[in-house]
Amino acid sequence: MIALIQRVTRAQVDVNGQTVAAIGRGMLVFVGVELGDTAAAGDRLAERLLAYRIFPDDRFHMNLDVRQIGGDVLLVPQFTLAADTASGNRAGFQTVAPPEQAQALFNALLARMRQAHAPVQAGIFKADMQVALVNDGPVTFLLRVPPGGR
Repeated sequence: MIALIQRVTRAQVDVNGQTVAAIGRGMLVFVGVELGDTAAAGDRLAERLLAYRIFPDDRFHMNLDVRQIGGDVLLVPQFTLAADTASGNRAGFQTVAPPEQAQALFNALLARMRQAHAPVQAGIFKADMQVALVNDGPVTFLLRVPPGGR
């Protein structure tokens, strides 16, 4: 499972001109589900996301996680993150989990995040979403939890 994390001052997701999710200070997380991913991988990703220290302390060092600052989380499903981009000029999607499996694993990740932290918002799986954000820093990290969940 792959997560592209952006530290934001605000972010929102619109679908068909309507805002379906919006957050203030916190983290926007684009999530890609790969073939072979499991619920264990999602659980491990949730742990890493909530513990990942991307927010500044009083000395401006990235030593605080989203829970410590009372920040928001916005999860956005993005299947293109799991695409194969190793060669050529067009991404291959043979590495992406099938939609039904990916949706179930994304929903499980969302539930796990909501159980461990509030507030957590989410985009809509398989929707044509417009995502607006203000990246704070800019700070962006790519996390990957292998299918085994380690």
